[in-house]
Amino acid sequence: MMADGLSLLPLGVSSWFATRPGDKAEKGGAVTIREDVGAFLASHADEGYRAFQAKLIPNIDAATIVGVRTPELRKFAKGLARREDAGEFLAALPHGTFEENQLHSFVIAQERDFDKLVGEIERFLPFVDNWATCDQLSCRGLAANPDAALAKARAWLESDHEYTVRFAIGVLMELFLDKRFRPEFFAWVIGVSRPEYYVNMMRAWYFAEALAKQPAAAEAVIASGALDEWTHNKAIQKAVESRRIPAEQKDRLRAMKRRS
Repeated sequence: MMADGLSLLPLGVSSWFATRPGDKAEKGGAVTIREDVGAFLASHADEGYRAFQAKLIPNIDAATIVGVRTPELRKFAKGLARREDAGEFLAALPHGTFEENQLHSFVIAQERDFDKLVGEIERFLPFVDNWATCDQLSCRGLAANPDAALAKARAWLESDHEYTVRFAIGVLMELFLDKRFRPEFFAWVIGVSRPEYYVNMMRAWYFAEALAKQPAAAEAVIASGALDEWTHNKAIQKAVESRRIPAEQKDRLRAMKRRS
């Protein structure tokens, strides 16, 4: 099964799925999860989509992108999560392809035990190397224990790893901008002082969402000038583009845009 499909994978990727010595012997001749993942990726590879993805995620090596569409990855991940040997795939870090990282995100998002979910997230986060995988790592399961999730988000904000910080801001945006919101959360995100584009884009996205969900408090932050100029202006831009922001609020926000 693998021999036919491997040639369809991008150069340099197919070797990642080569059967390791003893793989089949250990499984009594059964196809391993490693082989199944490789065969799936090979059979769903789309060169045109691969080129499209490479443009969207320019900071990773294009040779590690296979070109499998997200709905197909989600569907396949549901089956992976039910397998008894799913843990073998999750433990095989770092992965060799962008799509494996996406599958990893989709698989652990199905975990319903809070402590196990946190454990899997924390094992995986250091290997996340792009915005797409970071944002596909769903934090909804963390809502099962909001207090513990908030403590984890606070700790992740202090990480040295770019995408761990981005994920932490995403948790605050997804889980703590509605009924669980507290004004101090704004100070946490304002206090993130990092040079990375993908961290600051998430900070801007967070405040754009806040302008829709907590308009008075968020607009006060914008008016105060507490954010750096780039994030300030990007948050306004994203809010003005949103259909959830009333026209009169958009007018006020436009007037707050900073001009160097």
